Amino acid sequence: MAYKWDFGVVFSYLHFWLKGLGITLAYSLGTVLGGLLIGVILGMLLLYRRKWLTLPIHIYVEVFRCTPLLVQIVWFYYALPIVLSVELPAWLAAGLGLTLYMGSFSTEIFRGGIISIDKGQWQAARALGMTNVEMMRHIILPQAIKRMVPPFVNQSVIQLKNTSLLYVVAVPDLMYTGSIVVSDTFRPLEVYTSVAVMYFLILYPLTLLASRMAARVDQ
Repeated sequence: MAYKWDFGVVFSYLHFWLKGLGITLAYSLGTVLGGLLIGVILGMLLLYRRKWLTLPIHIYVEVFRCTPLLVQIVWFYYALPIVLSVELPAWLAAGLGLTLYMGSFSTEIFRGGIISIDKGQWQAARALGMTNVEMMRHIILPQAIKRMVPPFVNQSVIQLKNTSLLYVVAVPDLMYTGSIVVSDTFRPLEVYTSVAVMYFLILYPLTLLASRMAARVDQ
């Protein structure tokens, strides 16, 4: 027999979907902003080229970039409380993992944007007698930010997709909401198709925005 689709069960849980969507967007925005703050601070510190300062930052960046985010979230939820002897709620453990993960990529994006500016720009600014702060504010950062925005938007899009991993620690985001609806309705095909559509409707405009920003930088 042909499968009979029934999306009515999906719409009957509209209030659950809205709550899950709100949590997904809140985690996306919060962890992106937190990661941006980490990236700006650590990216600036990397410019000092003092090994005692930069080595811990490089270790942090490589550890979080080279291990799966799922493992990080699970570790923060189950292992970190053992290490600190303090129980972390699921929302905090998941948010911490996502933020530090985003921060590691943001650090490299910020550092890469700064060092991509031609050395002649740095030398010209120093020849004019500018201080380091003046040079960064008026010469380097205005050019670097244009180059940082496209990769940062791309990473933000990936971060929004990464929030789907929150379900492993029972944070009620879109994916976890979907699993609850499936357990109630036994309609996984309709439910997970709807989840995929919702993610697509959110992410596709952002990917177009990132592509347009990248095109403007290349011009």
